[in-house]
Amino acid sequence: MSDEEFDTYFTTDKPILFAFHGYEGLIRDIFFGRHNRNVMIHGYREDGDITTPFDMRVLNGLDRFNLSKDVAVAVYGAKAGEFAQKMDDKVAEHTAYIRSEGTDLPEVENWKWEALK
Repeated sequence: MSDEEFDTYFTTDKPILFAFHGYEGLIRDIFFGRHNRNVMIHGYREDGDITTPFDMRVLNGLDRFNLSKDVAVAVYGAKAGEFAQKMDDKVAEHTAYIRSEGTDLPEVENWKWEALK
């Protein structure tokens, strides 16, 4: 794919976040030598352990809290500080809870998809 065509998909001036359920290096290789260097990749980092499915996401940075924090900081910079802190606090709460209880936070474990209104 030409650089021009690649840039129409992935831009040259905006942050890009990949949440990839594979090795991060595979995505990194796609961007090697391309124009946009503002790419954040969250993928399998081999930081996992035998734990819950959601905790595996946390350990690999693929959870909703880490992803939303990274996007907010990339888009809003310092203005996202309060939100970023809330996300860090939630990850810390999750980590403490799972280590003491052996299960995910109730809000994670009992979460149900609801249609937007």
